[in-house]
Formats: sequence, structure tokens, C-alpha cells
Amino acid sequence: MILLGLLAISCAKEIESTEVANLNIMEVPLGFPEIEHPVGNEYTKERWELGKKLFYDPILSKDGTISCASCHDPALAFSDDKEVSIGSEGLLGTRNAPSIANVAYHPYYTREGGLPTLEMQILVPIQEHNEFNNNIVLIADTLSKIDSYMEMALAAYSQEPNAFVITRALSQFERSMISGQSAYDLEYNYSIEGSMTESALRGKILFESDKTSCSSCHSGFNFTNYSFENNGLYDEYADNGRERLTQDPSDKARFKVPSLRNVELTGPYMHDGSISSLRDVIEHYNTGGEAHQNKNELIKPLNLDSKDKSDLLSFLNSLTDQKFITNKNLSNE
Repeated sequence: MILLGLLAISCAKEIESTEVANLNIMEVPLGFPEIEHPVGNEYTKERWELGKKLFYDPILSKDGTISCASCHDPALAFSDDKEVSIGSEGLLGTRNAPSIANVAYHPYYTREGGLPTLEMQILVPIQEHNEFNNNIVLIADTLSKIDSYMEMALAAYSQEPNAFVITRALSQFERSMISGQSAYDLEYNYSIEGSMTESALRGKILFESDKTSCSSCHSGFNFTNYSFENNGLYDEYADNGRERLTQDPSDKARFKVPSLRNVELTGPYMHDGSISSLRDVIEHYNTGGEAHQNKNELIKPLNLDSKDKSDLLSFLNSLTDQKFITNKNLSNE
């Protein structure tokens, strides 16, 4: 029996050292669908390398002080730790920067879902006054004067570094930000028993239960159904959310449901960064939130005790993917 136990441990370690090793660029984890690339922006190493260089280069901002990585830090699962991010010339953004892990799988972009493709979304921070505050045509002109960018653009897209090249290369790199090797994934997708703690396992049951209904919105492999919901954060909102796009009062203060992957690392939370800790997020849902007219009917007092709250927190922490945040393919090294 002891020998069998040792063999089982050895097999688990062998699985962990092979199947759960750092993935190659664009290789998806077990349990994940393949990534679809738009026609004309299929994956190549040259396109990915150009996108990575652009992602970390502050040349995209008007004053040359911030890059994409300024608001999307690899160590924080490509989010940041501020209520709202600091943009060009020290201006404050208007919304909390979300993680862009697994952004390749999103069906639409921005918190109100106004853009259908990642390539189109790239333009938003570039031209947003409180972010890069720049013009992509001017950026392209600057890049065309830099030999390395000219060479990389020609190799990647057979074009000079114009708006088409910039948006597509950045999208290519962002699509490679794939996170799916958390303790939860090891336990359930890689079948490595013991990857999750007993508390996290209890938290998973609670998360999926009718008592909390967490998984009604935070469902699927990416822990979001991408719907637009109001969670009772306020009774009156300064940000109109999806109504800003649709002009429909029933969309007032509704925002796209975020993924919970790596949520331990992506605080502060909510669209405005108004909740500082994950424990406080759990407490918000436990109280049932404020009585907003568009609040999702599932948001109601949960009557969780301290053990329930701890177990839920343990489960959420089990969604942290250490391999993702330390993946040298994605870091600026």
C-alpha cells in the first residue's frame, strides 16, 4: 500500500511537471476551447513579437510616460492595483482597469460591450483623453521612423507600422494571455487531487449552490457569462454603464460580468475600484447590496456565516494562476 501511495504521488508530480508546465505561445490549457483568430490576423511569431514590443513601449502615449503594461501589469494578472489608472500627463482614468487574462475569449469589449473585436478595442485607450491621449496616425508616423519597428512590421504584416499593423499586432499579443493553470484547474482539468484545500472545495460547492447563485453569472471555463448586470453597488450611479451605449434606461448601471480568474490579484474591485478587498466583495453580496431599479434579482441577502465567507474566499483564491503571472513569454524580459 505504501508503495502504491508513493507511485501515485510520483505520477501526480510527473503530470504536474509535464502537462502543467509553462505552455507554448497560444497553447491552450486543458478544458479550454481553441482560440479563434480573425482572418488577416492569424497567429505568427513575428506578429506576436511586434505586439509584445508595442505593449511594453510608452511610445504609444502622448507624453511617452505610460504603456499598456502600466495599467495591465503581468504580476497582477494584467490588471493594476489602483481604483482608476493614471494616464498620460498624470490624468486619472474613469474606470477600474480590468484584467485582460483570457481576453481572446471575450465576445465583446469594454465594460458596456460596445466593441465587437479586440482589434477595435485597441483604439480606445490610444485615443481616450485620460489614457494615452494620442492619435494612432501620429503613432504610426513615429514608429515608421524607427528602424526596428519598420523591420518588425514588414516581417509581420508586409506593411509599414500603420494603424492596421499596430492594432492587429497588439491584439495578437493580448490573445496569448491565456490563464488556465490555477489550483482549481489542476484539481478539475488536470486531475491532480489535493491541488485545492478542503476549504476551497467547500467554497466551490457554496459558489455553485442555489444559496449564493454565484455561478449563475460567473459560469463557464472563464467564470463569466459575459452578460450585463447591476449588482446593487449603489442606489445612484455616477457611471451609467451600458446605458451609455444603448440609451436604454433598462441598461442603466449595468456592466459586463467580469471573469473571476486571478481575482485574488485584481483588486480593488468593481467598475470604479470602490471595494478594496475580496473579503469586502463577499460582504457586499452577503448583505444583498443597494436597491437599484436594475439590480439583478439574484442579488439578495445570503446570510453567510464566517466559515462560509472563509470558504468562499478560499475558493476564489484557488483561481489564482501562478504560472500565468510568472510566464516569461508574457513578461518584459
